[in-house]
Amino acid sequence: MELLPQPILDQLAANGRTNQQRIEAGEDTIDHHPVVKLFTPDGGATWLLSETDPEDPDIAFGLADLGLGHPELGSVRLSVLKAHCGRLGLPIERDLHFEADAPLSTYAERAREVGGIVT
Repeated sequence: MELLPQPILDQLAANGRTNQQRIEAGEDTIDHHPVVKLFTPDGGATWLLSETDPEDPDIAFGLADLGLGHPELGSVRLSVLKAHCGRLGLPIERDLHFEADAPLSTYAERAREVGGIVT
């Protein structure tokens, strides 16, 4: 199974382009819903990604929870996620059943309250 199929990459890119256009127009960015949830099956890490950088589509923005109780909003390289293996040698997987019900900021707020991403 491919970690990030083309429709997901397309939506991440579209969200990134929208926010870049809004920034260039002097407008507030959109707090997009996460497009995809990734996780380590042999660890406690989780990522909710909402967009990619239009100038470098290998850079995604989202909420990262490395399982240490300190979830953070920030950027990550997709190539690093694709190459990463957990402590038992398992690659990162995509949650096939994840459907976002709120914008990324809501997930971040919930995660800070409980010390981890809750979906």
